Amino acid sequence: MQKIIFYTVIMLLSFVGKSIAQEKSFEERAKEIGNQIEMITKEEKKALKVEIEALDKQIIEGKISKEKAGELKLKIAEERASNIEIKVAIEEEKLNQLIQDKVDGKVKHTADSTIVRIGKRFVIRIENDTIDRKPKEYKERRTTSQFVFALGLNNLITEGENIEKSDFRVAGSHFYEWGITYNTRILKSNNLLHAKYGFSVMYNNLRPTDNRLFVKNGNQTELQTAAVDLKESRLRNVQLVLPLHLEFDFTPKKYSKRFSQDSTKTYFRTHESLRIGLGGYGGFNLKSKQITKYELDGDKVKDKQKGDFNTSDFVYGLSGYIGYGQTSLYVKYDMNPLFKDNAVDQNNISLGLRFDFN
Repeated sequence: MQKIIFYTVIMLLSFVGKSIAQEKSFEERAKEIGNQIEMITKEEKKALKVEIEALDKQIIEGKISKEKAGELKLKIAEERASNIEIKVAIEEEKLNQLIQDKVDGKVKHTADSTIVRIGKRFVIRIENDTIDRKPKEYKERRTTSQFVFALGLNNLITEGENIEKSDFRVAGSHFYEWGITYNTRILKSNNLLHAKYGFSVMYNNLRPTDNRLFVKNGNQTELQTAAVDLKESRLRNVQLVLPLHLEFDFTPKKYSKRFSQDSTKTYFRTHESLRIGLGGYGGFNLKSKQITKYELDGDKVKDKQKGDFNTSDFVYGLSGYIGYGQTSLYVKYDMNPLFKDNAVDQNNISLGLRFDFN
């Protein structure tokens, strides 16, 4: 008689437990599983720490050698990792069953649109009774944006002359560039080819040698020796351009392990390996300004002369870069002459470093 009463009570408690569990929402039960997964990991790591500390104590007491302790630490670490894997697999199976119950309508959820985070490992998304269960992962976008900054040396290539005999200081003549680019993967299932486009502002500076400065003489712009001792002589051209490059990105594809019946998902990243960009740019010259500094009767003088200096209104050229990750070696060449009406063409060329920050 007592046994019959005992088993009856057990069956009633089991029935009540199942009823309570069924009354819980999908979100509540999923979070319980997530908490259990986290607890399993924490408990196993805590136990591993205690065992390692015990081995360290035995080393200090001379009961065991460091070599033997190292072997034992490796063994117990493997055992704890195996425990985590087995126990977590059980909880994941519960999660699979919970999802199936939701699909079969056996469990309710509290909203049409819900995101349930399962510890630090998974996320379940519910959208109008559609369930997507997957690990937290990089959200792939076919088009990404970057902030571009470049700097380096700037000079002119004069028709019929060697650049080594340039009229401009090599170290003193420099360029800066900043802008925004968009990077679009061209092929859906291959990461090699990208279209890279956007806008940039370029600052091209030229510092003449031999105490000279630029002088506008009719429709010609010439270098002439200054009447005073110049401390600074610099011509700056500021341009707004639209660059376009075909980029070869050798960043390997990534894999995101999906759970349940889904297969492994492939996705793509950019700017994580060798990159090569080939293309050009076109735009217009915003302004030209010559800055000179000198002393006159003991006073320091700084002159800023703004004008067109007969510079080309429109600019266009070729550019390319090669590098790894976000950093690359960068070269650009203006196909238009700097001074549009000069008898001898002079074309701007720049070489430096380029940074594409995602």
